Amino acid sequence: MSSLEGKVAFITGAARGQGRNHAVRLAERGVDIIALDINRSIDTVPYAGPSPADLAETVRQVEALDRRIVAREADVRDLAAVRAIVDEGVAELGRLDIVVANAGVASTSPAREMSEQMWREMIDINLHGPWHAVTSALPHLKADGSGGAIVLIGSVASFEGLPNLVHYNAAKHGVLGIMRTLANELGPESIRVNAVCPTNVATDMVINEHIMKLFMPELERPTREDAEKPDSAYRALNAIPVPWIEVDDVTNAILFLVSDEARYVTGVALPVDAGFLVK
Repeated sequence: MSSLEGKVAFITGAARGQGRNHAVRLAERGVDIIALDINRSIDTVPYAGPSPADLAETVRQVEALDRRIVAREADVRDLAAVRAIVDEGVAELGRLDIVVANAGVASTSPAREMSEQMWREMIDINLHGPWHAVTSALPHLKADGSGGAIVLIGSVASFEGLPNLVHYNAAKHGVLGIMRTLANELGPESIRVNAVCPTNVATDMVINEHIMKLFMPELERPTREDAEKPDSAYRALNAIPVPWIEVDDVTNAILFLVSDEARYVTGVALPVDAGFLVK
């Protein structure tokens, strides 16, 4: 894969999980990082959010690779805060080439029982959040004159109407609408816009008691070991019989899409789904 040496990437939701992995793997290839995360839990989300210590660990790992990083606490729902961090990062690091709109949450509820708060928090974080990342980055990508690469994080839920996830499905369908429109609008500036759409990924978003109970309601206290059993409901979701993919699988797709090997790839919703969508 071609060198990304000297480029700068802006990554949301970078404190842990997928976001941290994207930051570290890009740093391994010579990329400096602008990063943010909320560093707290969300009321309607059934698992603990990241902490300041998590974001500090991302900083430590990037700096251990001798790369620069500007990392700040911010909520992707706060457009002014996101813009301020991008502006600060570009001022310090000198440019912006890559955007990875990674921040997102998961929660579940039947549509009849879903609270207004749960609906709004999901749409604000998983749909408005990616837009805030992109619109904050665009002045810097355009000002540089050399194009750029934007990757939005979709989901298999970008294509299907999965039960108990009407708010999540709506947000992830919307992410593809943003991606396709921007690919058309920004193509003349050589800014490429794509989405990566994973199946379940082995992070706290998926491996928590609430989500596992949704897949294994017959178990009082389902565990990761239960989900990994050969006959588990998790494995049955995918054509390739794995319960989930790893964060590296998502990062590998991102590394391709932001590289010169994908220089003419834009407007693509790339499933990394172990065959979820072919079933």
